[in-house]
Amino acid sequence: MTWWQALARLGDFREHEPMAAHVTLGVGGAARWYFRPRDLHALSAALPRIPGEVAIMALGRGSNLLVADGGFDGVVIDMGSLDTLLRVDGTVIHCGAGVRMSALAARCADLGLEGVEFMATVPGNIGGAVAMNAGAFGQQVSDILQSVDVVLRDGSLRTVAAEALAMGYRHSDLPLGALVVAARFGLRAGDADGIRARIRAMRNKRGGSQPLAQPNCGSVFKNPPQDHAARLIEAAGLKGHRIGGAEISAQHANFIVNHGDASSSDVLALIDLARSEVERRFGVVLEPELRVVGR
Repeated sequence: MTWWQALARLGDFREHEPMAAHVTLGVGGAARWYFRPRDLHALSAALPRIPGEVAIMALGRGSNLLVADGGFDGVVIDMGSLDTLLRVDGTVIHCGAGVRMSALAARCADLGLEGVEFMATVPGNIGGAVAMNAGAFGQQVSDILQSVDVVLRDGSLRTVAAEALAMGYRHSDLPLGALVVAARFGLRAGDADGIRARIRAMRNKRGGSQPLAQPNCGSVFKNPPQDHAARLIEAAGLKGHRIGGAEISAQHANFIVNHGDASSSDVLALIDLARSEVERRFGVVLEPELRVVGR
């Protein structure tokens, strides 16, 4: 039995899967292989069967991911099946990597637990949120994370304390080759109605300032110290600038939107343009928050 035949018995396995269907920007080439394990046990069984020379990439909601037009020559592992709220122990909540951040925020509000309200406005899953230390409204995952469960390339499971992850701005230092499969968050008891009100306020503020009605990939660049990437890009005269079917949003300059016929090359050209113009005019080198993979 080949390794790909083994994976096909452990979940949904496909070849040459178009990644545009799996990322929020709606662009990108195909993955050589795509695998959605049935559950955590299937994932642990599958990983050791994938040859070491074959690249793997975890996929959540694809909200901060750009796959090049040439595709990804490896196995994309869709973590969406790990979407269970595993346990609530008082004010500690344990959930799978495939749980949507917005769903976790809503569930915690129902439970009267506060601390994850910011997650209601971030379009991603818990696994990706931990991997990039996602944040909004002055909060980030590292503020509440206690530990993560990861599965390694040999299929073994390990629990890693949050303090061992050296978490920084949009960064977590996960063990080499590790895939996040679950996370534990330490929250606080609060008033459910008050928590819901804060979530509504955050959503209204974000909805009024960001192009959420159009396909986008979230913030393209990290904010430089004591500044904002959107301000710099707008000051460089690039707000609303379009290449092909992609545009630097006229509503928020740190977003790139897809007008329906964009390619990854269009998006990359806008990223390169924004970086070069901001550096030329202001001497600031913007660092991408968007992850770019593939050929």
